[in-house]
Amino acid sequence: MSKRNSAAAKTAARERLRIERERQAKRAKIKRQVIVACSVVGVLAAAGGIGYAVVQNNKPTYWDEAKDKPLVKPDNTTGENGTTVVMGKSTAKKTLVMYEDPRCPVCAQFEQTVGATVKSDYDAGKYKVQFVGATFLDNSLTGEGSKNALSALGAALDVSPEAFLEYKTALYSAKWHPEESDDKFKDDSYLIKVADTVSALKGNADFEKAVKDGTFDKWALEMSKTFDDSGVTGTPTLKMDGKALTAPGSENAPMTVADFNTALEAALKA
Repeated sequence: MSKRNSAAAKTAARERLRIERERQAKRAKIKRQVIVACSVVGVLAAAGGIGYAVVQNNKPTYWDEAKDKPLVKPDNTTGENGTTVVMGKSTAKKTLVMYEDPRCPVCAQFEQTVGATVKSDYDAGKYKVQFVGATFLDNSLTGEGSKNALSALGAALDVSPEAFLEYKTALYSAKWHPEESDDKFKDDSYLIKVADTVSALKGNADFEKAVKDGTFDKWALEMSKTFDDSGVTGTPTLKMDGKALTAPGSENAPMTVADFNTALEAALKA
């Protein structure tokens, strides 16, 4: 082989090596660009996910939005926002004020043991009954069942005071009242199912529409404010002439018929 051919071969080899190195460098550059691009996309996706979560968490809830709904007052109410709910014979001189939260298990216990006595006294005209609804358990337990049930009670009250009282009794009954941690009352279908046990509400299209449409949601929130502004801190609470009816030796509401009658008779004589 001549020196010329040998030199040409070396030159060609060096050229091939240069071309291969450039090809490898180009592939490496493209790979780096892909990695960077994917990293940016990943960061943006993560940031977008976080941003979406923040936006979702900061979005107003249904009940936040209900605050801005038009106020519809149920029939059979009085007061500026329809939150004065007083029922009974006009001849009754005194009023028993009952503070209750729909999800409250102690309220359910009271209604199951003493409720029939309250209804009998009410029917006999011993006193009127004023209802003040609370929803604080939705905050402490999380959920919306207290508010939703209170709205449904507004729909029952719109039908009649009797429908309201019967429906309240049904909601607190052993059969239908859930554990306080079980937010069953958030479901309109469940509230309507309970209402089907009340003759005035069974198959009542207007009542069912009001429950499903949330017609009295804003009213329920206004009623809840009435409770919050009352100074009462727990449920059930019973008052007559501004004084609490309590069990002997206790600051709590009487939970037996005997204790209730004792406290009531003293209140009626005062």
